[in-house]
Amino acid sequence: MIGVAVRIRSALAATVLLTGLAACAAPEEKPRPAAAGAPAVQINDSPDQQRIVPAKVDSIAALLPEKVRQAGTLHIGVGAAGSGAPPLEFTATDNKTLIGSEPDIAVAVAGVLGLKPQLDNTSWENLFIGLDSGKYDLGASNITVTEERKAKYDFATYRLDNLAFEAKKGATWKVTGPKDVAGKKIAVGSGTNQEKILVEWSKQAAADGLKPVDIKYYQTSQAVQLAIGSGQIDAYLGPNPGSAYRAAVSGETEVVGTYSGAGASLQGKIAITTKKDNGLIKAYGAALQELVRSGDYAKILARWNLSNEAVATIEINPPGLPLENK
Repeated sequence: MIGVAVRIRSALAATVLLTGLAACAAPEEKPRPAAAGAPAVQINDSPDQQRIVPAKVDSIAALLPEKVRQAGTLHIGVGAAGSGAPPLEFTATDNKTLIGSEPDIAVAVAGVLGLKPQLDNTSWENLFIGLDSGKYDLGASNITVTEERKAKYDFATYRLDNLAFEAKKGATWKVTGPKDVAGKKIAVGSGTNQEKILVEWSKQAAADGLKPVDIKYYQTSQAVQLAIGSGQIDAYLGPNPGSAYRAAVSGETEVVGTYSGAGASLQGKIAITTKKDNGLIKAYGAALQELVRSGDYAKILARWNLSNEAVATIEINPPGLPLENK
């Protein structure tokens, strides 16, 4: 599935990590290259993606509104404008072709529905404006289901919204709860939801008679990576996709535990999105479930090292994150 090995742009890993930190690194800053002999996964970031495009399933395509079925094209909005967010959505080495797990899922859904996928790279704000106006039939951009969004949009889930603890490759410890990070040095982005969770875990560890978490803050992605590699910190807590991607392409780190981005109260879910009550969501949900059944869904997540965010069942408009967690 991954195809021929191609050049991995060194700036990608830095870009991903910055999405979880409070400040931006200088434009010229780049992460350290992978260590010699490191078992890095080779990810195809060329324009030739050789995406999975399943055959049309007539019974599922029949669920589409007649207008969309006759038009023959599925207009897909992807909010990757700017630097994007590897491995979810970013541009290939030609700086124009949209690649990542989000475009891959959307293109596969279009295949099941017998529609030609039209990918449009846009900003996050314009993605929702496009959904509202009907310019986009589908939004695929790491969109979390929230109760507020459910008032305007319909959702079909396809991935867990997880955070990850990223540690140096070869770590002998795992994170399942507060006791596992008690007394450890953990870096986190200031003002983020993951910081809130880590602070709560530190308080819980102290309440249980353990050492509190030694929370660290860094201003750049390079500083965090250097701190992990040198042992100055034990781990970094941030969005799982970025950590999984860095672990795959560098071979220097690994994910030692994941946790719901919603905290303990609710498992956050990522979903393809469309305007509420436009008649499309039932077809999208059925198409996603077909991808699960065929195994194509698992293959798509695996090529981007996101298998640990797979869902067993596709859900239509499940309970969303409360407003304060959006």
